[in-house]
Amino acid sequence: MQHDAKASCLKRLGRIEGQVRGLARMVEEDRYCIDLVTQISAVRAALRRLEEEVLRDHVAHCVEHAIAAGNKTDQRRKVAELMDVIERAAR
Repeated sequence: MQHDAKASCLKRLGRIEGQVRGLARMVEEDRYCIDLVTQISAVRAALRRLEEEVLRDHVAHCVEHAIAAGNKTDQRRKVAELMDVIERAAR
């Protein structure tokens, strides 16, 4: 993972961690269910953005490197991995 992407992902993860801790407090405080669901949706959206950032870095670094190296087997493997993970994320 590139240095800038790593720093950004770690920052995002810190925010997500805070959101999850906030959810735990909300459960402990018996907060209204709809408020909990709203916050859960916010955490899921934040995780999706993190996932997108990691995938973007993967394409920009790992996949691009495989293409530049010219190794057809490695290129096919990287593209297959990418398609598999995109398929899993879509579920």
